[in-house]
Amino acid sequence: MHIPDGFIPWNQCIIYYVILIVALYFATRWARNNLKDKHIPLMGILAAGIFAIMSMNIPIPFGTSGHMVGGCLVALVFCAPEATILIFTIVLLIQALLCGDGGFTALGANVLNMGIIGGSIGLFTFKGLRKIIGKYAAVGFAAWFATVVSAIAAAVELAIAGTFPLDLGIYSMVLYHVFIGIIEAILTVIIIKALEKFRPDLLMWNQKVQGGK
Repeated sequence: MHIPDGFIPWNQCIIYYVILIVALYFATRWARNNLKDKHIPLMGILAAGIFAIMSMNIPIPFGTSGHMVGGCLVALVFCAPEATILIFTIVLLIQALLCGDGGFTALGANVLNMGIIGGSIGLFTFKGLRKIIGKYAAVGFAAWFATVVSAIAAAVELAIAGTFPLDLGIYSMVLYHVFIGIIEAILTVIIIKALEKFRPDLLMWNQKVQGGK
């Protein structure tokens, strides 16, 4: 799902960077107002985990690459897509500069589809389904759906750039990430369950998301 340098024209990259700068402004404001000292180590652990799972790439025809994302997990833990924006900006920047995974010029686009879109879709899907299908089922579906939608967003960005046809891009990206999303859904549920059992105080939804288990 990482878009490399050269896949998006520079004028479109500028637009994505403007979106990223605005998103980072609101994300840093959220961090100042909501993050406590006990959450900082957790952010570091999640960032390291996301770095690892996103490094396991599968090449995709008419796309870029397939891999797990983790945006939904971060958004659920902190009950805010702003946390996803902060973590993904750091992780994707390091991957682009040091690992050659994704491009520096495409950083804004990559954060948009994996961080902003993935985190927001995951969190609001969970909130919408939580009372209907149950908490853990909602967690799993939200993680799966966020992964698939992030893949669609990447395909749309590449189609707008004229890199790949939209129909082939969406078909290839969605086909792979439908199955990758299942793995991500299982891991997300496991991690959320573990946090609820051992460190429920780290889950911000215990304060911000209302409703029973």
